Parts: sequence; C-alpha cells; structure tokens
Amino acid sequence: MALTDPLGDMLTRIRNGQRARKDSVLTPASKLRARVLDVLQREGYIRGYSEEQMGPAAGIRIELKYFEGQPAIKHVARVSKPGRRVYSGSQELPKVRNGLGITIVSTPRGVLSDAEAREQNVGGEVLAEVF
Repeated sequence: MALTDPLGDMLTRIRNGQRARKDSVLTPASKLRARVLDVLQREGYIRGYSEEQMGPAAGIRIELKYFEGQPAIKHVARVSKPGRRVYSGSQELPKVRNGLGITIVSTPRGVLSDAEAREQNVGGEVLAEVF
C-alpha cells in the first residue's frame, strides 16, 4: 500500500513511539525524511538516527530523546499536507510557542529550521512544527 504522506507517517511514528516510551522507532528511508531528522537532531529533539535494512528496502532507526522521563517532543504536527500546501516567505515564517519551538521549512537551500531560514533570508514550504 502506497503512502500519500510519507513525512506525516514518520512524524506520527515518532509521536506514537514517544507516547509508548520506546527507545527508538523504525521508518522507511527517504532523503526528505533524513533531512528533517537532521534538523530535529541539530535542535536537540532526537538523540540521532541511523540507516538500517527493513526487509528488502532501506529504513531509518530514530533514537528518541527523553528528559527526566518526559519526551523531548511535546507536540509535532504536519503543517503543509498533500491536499493543502503551505508556503511562507522568510519574514512571514510562523513562530511556534513564541519562539520556544521550531518550524521545519523546505527551502531552495535544503531543509532548515525557521531560525536558520530567517538567518539565510529564504522562505519555502512549511513542513512541520515541533515543540
């Protein structure tokens, strides 16, 4: 069965894994998923990720992060969906929780957090919000 929103599927696996107090979750691999995980790792929301075989296809094992028994990610949501794409300029990028969270943006310079996109003065598709 084909996925219509692979990135949304990965974010849901992370959310469900943290609710179940898992150490790690496994998701199918793609370049976009890996770039989003790079941003989450840079910002300190996950411990890391690694490539792994998932049957005949490649997969990504995501190591979840907890702080004092609570998940590091309190909220993760997909903003731009296949049925409704959301784009934003560099100055109009949304702030999550008044700057306490991050917005993940797909730009011409790669997948960046909202702070990195503002610093480089680039906008793009708003993929997800995390806090």
